[in-house]
Amino acid sequence: MAETLISPGVLARENDTSFVSQGPVTAGAAIIGPTVKGPVELPTVVTSYAQFEQIFGSSFQSGSPAQTYSYFTSISAYNYFNNGGTSLLVARVVTGSYTSATASISNGVSSVGGVYASASFLVSSSYTSSGAGYGFGGTIKISIPIATGEFVNYFLQPSWVGVEEYIPSSNAGYVSMSNPPSLDEWGSKMAQFINSSSINGVTNEIYTAFSSSYDTVSNIFTLSSRNSSSAASLNGTIVRFGYADGYYTGIGSPNVAFISSSTLTGGYNGILSSAFTLQTLSEGTIMNSYSPQDSAGALASGSTDNIRYQVVNSNGTSGTFDLLIRRGNDNTLEQTVLETWTNLSLDPFASNYISKVIGDQYYTLQTDGGTGTKYLQLTGNYPNRSSYVRVGSVISSTPNYFLNNGLPNPSYSSSLPLNSTGSFGGALGTIKGAAKFYGDINATDSQGLTGGCYDNMIALLANQDDYKYNVILTPGLYDAGHTSQVTSIITNTQNRGDAIYVIDPVTYGAGNITTVTAQAATRNTSYAAEYWPWCQIQDPATGQNVWVPASTVIAGVYAYNDSVSEPWFAPAGINRGGLSQVIRAERRLPQGDRDVLYNGKINPIATFPGTGVVVYGQKTLQTRASALDRVNVRRLLIALKSYISQISNTLVFEQNTAATRNNFLAQVNPYLESVQQRQGLYAFKVIMDDTNNTPTVIDQNMMVGQIYLQPTKTAEFIYLDFNITPTGATFPA
Repeated sequence: MAETLISPGVLARENDTSFVSQGPVTAGAAIIGPTVKGPVELPTVVTSYAQFEQIFGSSFQSGSPAQTYSYFTSISAYNYFNNGGTSLLVARVVTGSYTSATASISNGVSSVGGVYASASFLVSSSYTSSGAGYGFGGTIKISIPIATGEFVNYFLQPSWVGVEEYIPSSNAGYVSMSNPPSLDEWGSKMAQFINSSSINGVTNEIYTAFSSSYDTVSNIFTLSSRNSSSAASLNGTIVRFGYADGYYTGIGSPNVAFISSSTLTGGYNGILSSAFTLQTLSEGTIMNSYSPQDSAGALASGSTDNIRYQVVNSNGTSGTFDLLIRRGNDNTLEQTVLETWTNLSLDPFASNYISKVIGDQYYTLQTDGGTGTKYLQLTGNYPNRSSYVRVGSVISSTPNYFLNNGLPNPSYSSSLPLNSTGSFGGALGTIKGAAKFYGDINATDSQGLTGGCYDNMIALLANQDDYKYNVILTPGLYDAGHTSQVTSIITNTQNRGDAIYVIDPVTYGAGNITTVTAQAATRNTSYAAEYWPWCQIQDPATGQNVWVPASTVIAGVYAYNDSVSEPWFAPAGINRGGLSQVIRAERRLPQGDRDVLYNGKINPIATFPGTGVVVYGQKTLQTRASALDRVNVRRLLIALKSYISQISNTLVFEQNTAATRNNFLAQVNPYLESVQQRQGLYAFKVIMDDTNNTPTVIDQNMMVGQIYLQPTKTAEFIYLDFNITPTGATFPA
């Protein structure tokens, strides 16, 4: 029979799907830990290591002299995906305050009678002193070559090569402050300085007619200026403050205002006001690509981890423009365009409105005042479609850009952004320097973090509805040093009932076998498993041989096990527990040591000549002997409960009738049969009928099902009897 139609007609085809059972919606692993970049405390799903690197980075430099490191989070993600993992939920944790970097995309706007400038700066209390007092006076005015129409966020730096600086000649012109000055004092004293024509007889070098304000809550200082002259002297000028001759002080960042050299009608030069702003999705100072461009269009602060923007094809006739997101370390001749957004508009009523196209949403972590529950609060109107930025604000919006006659509204002639390229700045949050990494971590410094840095994400990932995963890892936390955090995760995992927690008992070189088993003896749960000892691997990002906790490689073992078999197979042994990426274990474990560890609920990482390093155990931390004291059985139950719960969710609020119950049985029985065929069960039985759904049960708006399972067991102890018989004996049949 033909399988396609050439001329009009009807084709009846058969598709035998009776042997196919729909699989469950599967969840992957979850990992909580520090990363180089990425959104902070916003669990994010990645489906490949390339995507992980794009969002969260890989290696970084720390310490003095700077050394290159990778976080355990990155190494674990690499092993997970390299061994067949398909989905990883990453929750980045940090220490201190982290924010996004911002770019102000500008248009050329002039005001008759002069030039206006406004800039807001975050005030910090950082300072150094080369004299007896603390203060600032005068101004440094810097002229640098910069592309016409570009606005760049600059940060305070001690010196820039090739930059001319002006410093008042007298030390008398500083405003004194306490030692050290408070943030409020910075703001009030700066306002006093800016608004004065002179301080202690020293002329204020900032242009006249400045005004300033200071927000003591957010520590934001706003500086505005107006110059009624032709302002030719303002071309290409950066006004920067925070220095005093003999009394060097740092005000924070950014702390400059750049006056554009763009020439406008009437001979006046206009400063670049913002058409809109962009904010990076990733947070931390690593996203700051601020710095002047060199002659090749390269940014000194640009890197593979941060970005820059470029506006092209700005067209007043159509009211549209294109936006390119470029990698921070490219240049004019060798551009690396990461994203291209075409035909954008500033008209909020248009379908191509920039916020609608790119997105403007962000999350903030909140705590319920009544229950103490952690949750994420969404702000913004449009979901983010960019992988790198969101729209922070649209300042020069153009509602109803076209008049009834089809022509652009003339009042919007200067609203569109200029064709320009620029960078991002203003982000806070720096990776802690001189921290403890790899085998040097301890209870108070684990990759620059303490256990408390993990608390918010531990609480957030307790939410079973929003965050799906079947394995959770926290490489960098260990049971002996971070007992509170480990206890919280175990409690959450037990309450969820849909995951297993992989725990490291101790830090590198911290104990003997007795110490390790004593640590495991403090736990009693089938929802967690501990592995030991530590392993030495080659860091995939740096090429260095480093020591990592076992949980860093166990994620890959679980992923490989699931890719070549099923979750209910044991993730251990030579066939599925091999650790080919491990150079060596912290110590070799002979049979006697493995016996002690296994009896103590620790899964040994063993070393065998000719075979290598192998996970040689699969016990959970359950003390009582039962089927659930094995990882494969616990993971079997996780898989079954996940699928059957998904079916049950579709029946909530349905009629409690035989038809609904039969619908449940028709889906569950074929699935359990398939699990049985795939060696997960010896036998099973599902009951959901009138025997357990009596009128009394139904009157309580309940529907009851009973599922009986006989999980398959693994052959962990193999006994071989070799019987020597005399010549002529008959062998048994």
